[in-house]
Amino acid sequence: MAHPRLTSHQVGEFLVTALNDGNMAASLDLLNGIESTLAEDIQRNAEITDLGNIHINGYLIRGNGYTVLVDSGTGGLNNIGGLLSKSLAESGVTPEEIDIILVTHGHPDHIGGLLNGDGQPVFPHAELYLHYLEAEHWLDDHKQQQANERAQRNFTLVRRTLEAYKHKIHLLDDSDVIDGISPVWLPGHTPGHTGFLINSKGQSLLIWGDIVHYPHVQTAHPEVSITFDIDPIQAEVTRKNILAKVSRERLLVAGMHFGMEGFAYIVPHAEGYRVAYLNE
Repeated sequence: MAHPRLTSHQVGEFLVTALNDGNMAASLDLLNGIESTLAEDIQRNAEITDLGNIHINGYLIRGNGYTVLVDSGTGGLNNIGGLLSKSLAESGVTPEEIDIILVTHGHPDHIGGLLNGDGQPVFPHAELYLHYLEAEHWLDDHKQQQANERAQRNFTLVRRTLEAYKHKIHLLDDSDVIDGISPVWLPGHTPGHTGFLINSKGQSLLIWGDIVHYPHVQTAHPEVSITFDIDPIQAEVTRKNILAKVSRERLLVAGMHFGMEGFAYIVPHAEGYRVAYLNE
């Protein structure tokens, strides 16, 4: 089967490419604060056929002398996704050419592709950046002990990954990663959940990580959370604030759980918002 064409967008000096990692079979029952029938209707109205599936993206940023990867997809863990390496190859970039990896947060569909089957770094020359609160959370022994079985596996994966990259880890605060790319703390989904804002030559793009998992549902109803949110109340506040900001400022956004289109504007609609993909 032919690999789908990748979508790219120029943001000033930076070329940003949405890297398809595939889909994660899920269920709309993971959502909280909305009836499943309403969520299904929203998905159908958006012409989505696999109503419960969650699409996974990573993003490649090239420019200003750097090759940057934002998240790494699943790496095929649990037979989910795993297409990001093919997408990267299709973009003409090898793992050895990645200079910087920006981690939005530590969930498996975002860091699973950082290690190979032997537990070694897939990106041997890359410097790894994540928010200091994210590292603090996953390295907290008490939190690990209190976690359920699924989350404990997540703690183990994060710790293995940080150990493998331990000599190349940088903890984010408010400082720019490189000229033109700055972190934006977006807490709630995880404590150190982080977006990355690109500003270059008067153009901007916010890669906002997991602000939404079901984009059409959670923009129409920003109060809707998902089971994966560590702090759903904070996640709701963050989601409402950032939706209002990007809509008001007409700021282009990219999301790890957008569709293959990869890039969208968020526009007011009814009592909430709607996703307007660039190719619409």
